[in-house]
Order: sequence, then structure tokens, then C-alpha cells
Amino acid sequence: MAAGGGLSGLLPAQTQLEYALLDALTPQEKDNLVYQYLRKVDSREQDLKVPDFGGDLEWLNTEGPISLYQDLCGKVVVLDFFTYCCINCIHLLPDLHGLEHKYCDKDGLLVVGVHSAKFPNEKVLNNIKSAVLRYNITHPVVNDADATLWHELEVSCWPTLVILGPRGNMLFSLVGEGHKEQLFLFTSVALKFYKEKRQITDHKIGIKLYKDSLPSSPLLFPGKVTVDNSGDRLVIADTGHHRILVVRKNGQILHTIGGPNSGRKDGRFSEAAFNSPQGVAIKNNIIYVADTENHLIRKIDLELEMVNTVAGIGIQGTDKEGGAKGEEQPISSPWDVIFGSSVSGTHEDNVLWIAMAGTHQVWALMLECGKLPKGSDLKKGTCLRFAGSGNEENRNNAYPHKAAFAQPSGLSLASEEPWNCIFVADSESSTVRTISLKDGAVKHLVGGERDPLNLFAFGDVDEAGINAKLQHPLGVTWDKKRKLLYVADSYNHKIKFVDPKMKNCATLAGTGEASNVVGSSLMQTTFNEPGGLCVEENGRLLYIADTNNHQIKVLDLETKIISMLPILRTEIFDDVDRPFVQNNKTANIPKLPKSAPNIQLPSLTVIPGQTLQFLLRLSLPANTKLTEEAPSSWFLTAEGNEWLLQGQNPSGEIEDISHQPLISLQLPSSFLSSEAVLSIKVCLYYCSKDSSACMMKGISFSQLLQIADTNQGSTAQVELTYAF
Repeated sequence: MAAGGGLSGLLPAQTQLEYALLDALTPQEKDNLVYQYLRKVDSREQDLKVPDFGGDLEWLNTEGPISLYQDLCGKVVVLDFFTYCCINCIHLLPDLHGLEHKYCDKDGLLVVGVHSAKFPNEKVLNNIKSAVLRYNITHPVVNDADATLWHELEVSCWPTLVILGPRGNMLFSLVGEGHKEQLFLFTSVALKFYKEKRQITDHKIGIKLYKDSLPSSPLLFPGKVTVDNSGDRLVIADTGHHRILVVRKNGQILHTIGGPNSGRKDGRFSEAAFNSPQGVAIKNNIIYVADTENHLIRKIDLELEMVNTVAGIGIQGTDKEGGAKGEEQPISSPWDVIFGSSVSGTHEDNVLWIAMAGTHQVWALMLECGKLPKGSDLKKGTCLRFAGSGNEENRNNAYPHKAAFAQPSGLSLASEEPWNCIFVADSESSTVRTISLKDGAVKHLVGGERDPLNLFAFGDVDEAGINAKLQHPLGVTWDKKRKLLYVADSYNHKIKFVDPKMKNCATLAGTGEASNVVGSSLMQTTFNEPGGLCVEENGRLLYIADTNNHQIKVLDLETKIISMLPILRTEIFDDVDRPFVQNNKTANIPKLPKSAPNIQLPSLTVIPGQTLQFLLRLSLPANTKLTEEAPSSWFLTAEGNEWLLQGQNPSGEIEDISHQPLISLQLPSSFLSSEAVLSIKVCLYYCSKDSSACMMKGISFSQLLQIADTNQGSTAQVELTYAF
């Protein structure tokens, strides 16, 4: 065990070193100071030792359990005490990635994440696995669920780094984020010092990345979802794929922007790059994105197909006031964005509200000139703090700058009276709060407790006000039709609803277990850390980003039926090569399942200008029905003979299996070849009538057309019959 009792044994000597480093002018002086410090601590009669990891602890990213005194003997080890909910811990990861990029285990360095949970939900290995994937952690991680090592070393804060020498001897500790320079200085000098003493070994550690065993999926940890005013288009932050998807309500992809790898680049959709984007807000053809790990707000123009940066400088900011022009203003881990209107100003939706998780505040980006409550006139493009002192607290106050939040992660607006407020999912205080749009007053709605410094008042209790308990909620959305607020109670794996008038909070869907079941009732359906949600303008459908299940779930608030949104990959025609689709900028065709049959129809002789009619005669299995939330559809394609479809409507929806559409196609008056193949493709989404299982099926009919000069009448009909 450590002589001198944990980290406190390091304090006197390390404090002296840190003061000396403040006066050092050159890198050489700093290196010398750290070198002398190491000589001093290394020559102690007794090492400050760390106890070994317990043999029964669970490990990730390794081939098996690791022993500090066997496997890591001869290495400089950086222990990262973290919990995956903590934004400060997330901020530290790029520093650790950089360190691992510079030195590997062959050089004598290893980083080990010691996961010491804050919330009960974070003690579960599967949930830590998901976080390791989400944050692309590639070093070994041990689940110290009972925080044994944390207590032994007297760690008191997330994150804390402890740097060990090759004998398991404690050398340095760094508390909190923002110590990159010291981290690199201490580790590089420690490696040099112990190499000279011949105590560093170059043996490899058995690393086996969990991410390498994952199957690919259309979505990876989707964080947030929003729907446009028409209800026809969804915008999904496909966070793990570092991209934004714009999809139809049937899941058909219209635009893929960014991905699959992280990066930071403005420009056309094909070259744009994001880093773990979260919040998305859409109005008309403009989307704003909280590009979280780039510390940027990005703007997507769907008409111009361009991405540009409107706030942030691309590195984490520490400014808690703001006031500069957006692209000159440093910001920190924006997590959600919503449109709103300023107190004065001629434009509606002239403010973008930002949940600034990294500084525990709510900020505003002025999209036009205007004025914020209790503020002065602001120019277009200004980005500044609106509410929150920047302290991590659960503090309500009539003055917005004196209130305090704890990692605000979700926003929703209720502009109508009597609410006229922003709802805030304040994740680390496990509360939902409100900010008045009249005067900026911050008030409590549900969850947490009265002591503003207690961020451990969490649970799963359906009650009113302070008696209600949540666990790390990440999302909120306002249903103005029912005057209810829906909450993604993320670590309870539930969707809850709050009546803001009575402050009642109750469960709408979810069992509290983390799994992936679409049940016959909302209370049998399960989620896994849902992170975002949105409700249609007409109040019918609630879309849920079920983050750790890598999917969007669709909850019909009228029928209380829940389903999964299928994400359909598309083939996109090139406008240059095929000018006939110019009025219809891109023709989007879902990719049919590999199992979809392709039926060859008998050859058909046709004449130029003739109308073809295809009658769908499809039948579903017994006791099934079409899924309303994912409209079934038909598509026409003519590969290599796209001229056949010029000026035609190449797709449509199938709303009712008992009234299937008649698909009409008028052939062009002049043909470019003597024969052509036309494909009629159908995508059907149907569920069993008790909604216990839903599926997607496809079929393709191939029709060979032979062109004749003889007149055979103006219309030809073909029946397309198939039973699923």
C-alpha cells in the first residue's frame, strides 16, 4: 500500500515543482526541474505504491485482466480516473489520444482508464463498453465499479490522472482538465529518466479493441434527432459515424453530410467533416449543428449543399462570457441547439440557443440583430453567454448570470404563453429546468434537490417537482398540442413526460432495463441510454434517438404504438450525366434487402408515346398490416436506359394494402434503342397486428420492353402479383 496515504503523499514535493515550473523560461529548464524532481522522489526509502487492480475486475480493450506489478512492470503508466458521463473527462481524452500517438507500449508508456462510476447506470459493463466505443477509447479500461482504487488513493475529483513509474511507484498527479503541457512534460521526462536507469522494457501489452468485434450498422450512437415543420424530413446526428443524415419519414436517405471518420472541414457535402456531432435544428433548408468535439457550431445549406462554420474556433474554449463574432468566439462542447426569437427584432427565429455543456451554460448565437432578455442590442453573428455562471451547480436564480447549470445537454422551446421559456435537460444535476424568455429567470421544474451543490440527487421516481427523480437526462422536447414536455431520462433508459403546470413527472415508455425490445405496449418496450427526442409539429409522432441501440424509434402518441425507423441507403443519380432528373434534383431509391426476389415478367411489345399501367397485386401474410410510421413505396428504374423515365414521376407511396396504386408510365415519343428493361421495385414495411414484430420486405419486377412501329392501342396493362 502507498506510504504516506494516497495522493496526499505526493503533494508537498509536486507543489514545490509546480511553483518552480512557473518561473522556468525555456523547455530545457522545465525538463531539468522535472528530472531533478524525479531523482528526489525515486531515491525515497519507500516508494509511494499503488495497490494492484483486483483480480475480479472486468476489463475492456484487453485480451484479459492486467496486473500492475506483472504485466505493467517496466512501463510508465498513466491512470485516468474517469466516469463516462463527465464532460471534463471527455475533454481530457484528446490529450490522452495525443500522448498515445507520441508514445506506445514499445516506448514504455501505457494509459489505463480506471472507470469509477458516478451514477449506478455507469457501473454496468455494457454501458461502459458503449461509452468506450462512443469516445473511441483505444487503451485498456478497467471497470472499478466499487471505486476501490479511487478510495485507496484518496482521489476526489473526475478526472484525475496519476502517473506511475516502472515499479508501480507514484510520481505525479493531475486533477481536472486542461493540463496537457504538464502531462506531456511529466511523461516524456519520466520515460527518459527511467530509460537511463534501464528500468523501461519494450514488451507489448495484449490489446484487443472492443470496436473491432462490432458489426456495421446504418447508425452508430445517434445522439439527437429533429423534424422539420412539415414533418416530412428528419435530421439525425449520426454521432458515432461523425455525420448528419437527412431522411424522409420512411427512413429513405436524402442527404449524407460528413463521415464516416471524424475531422474538421467546411465545404461541399462530400468533403465536409464533423467530430461527434450532437444537437441539430432545421428551418426550411438550413440546418444548424452542435459539432461537439470540434467545439463548433456548423451551418448546413441543403440547397447549396454546403457546410460552413458559424461559431467556434475548433479548439476547446474556456471563455464563460463571449460576445465576439461567432467564428472568432471560442466555445466548449456544444451539445444541443434550438431556434428561438429575441425580445426585439424583426425576424422570427433570429436566435440559436446553445446548450454549452463544456462550460455549464446556455449561450445564444444571434442569427439576426436583436436583443436578449435583460441584455442590450446585439449585432448579427454575436455569440455570447445567456444563462449560467459557469460553475457546475444546480442553482436557480432570477438573474440568468447568477444561476448555474451542470452540463446542460438538451433544449426545447415553448414560446407560447403562459410558458414562454426554454426547457433545459441538465444532465449532471439530473434535473429539468426552465429559463424564462421574458426576463431570463432560471427555475426548477423536476428532479434533483434543493442544495445547489449536491449533484448526486438522482433516481427513478415518478412524482412531482423536487420529489421526482431522474438519472442523467440528455434530451427534452415540447408537445404544444398536449402541453406536455417529453424527457429522455437517459440513464434510467426511459422516456418520461412532465406536465409543467402541475410539475408532475411520469413514465411514458421503457422498463428501466437497458435492452432493445419493441414490445406490444409502451411499458414493455425498452431503450438503451436514449439521448435525444423530438415531436412532430402536429403532435402525432415522437422520434427517439435510442443512442446505444443505434437506432431511431418512432412512438405514435395517439395509438401508443412504437416502431423502428428503417434507414434506407440510396443510389443517387448524377445530374450532369442524366439531365432528365434536374427538376427532381436527386432521385432517391432505397436499396432492397438482399433477400428481395427479382421476378422476370414476359417480354412486352410497346410503341413510342404509349402509356403503360402496372397494377400492384401484392398480399401480406395473415394478421399483418402496413406500418404507418414508415410508409411503403414503389420506384421505377431503368438502368442504362434512364431516358425512359424522362419527365415521369419515378416513385410513390403505398398507403393501404387494400387499395394498391396503379403505376402509370408514358413512354417517350422517340426511343434511343430497340429494347430496354424497366424495373418496378417495391419496399413494404409491415407489422404483426399486435405490433410485436415489424419487418421490411422488398420485391423487384423486371419488364423487358421491345419497341415496335405498329400501333397497338394507347394503353397496355400489366399485373404485378406476389404474396409475401
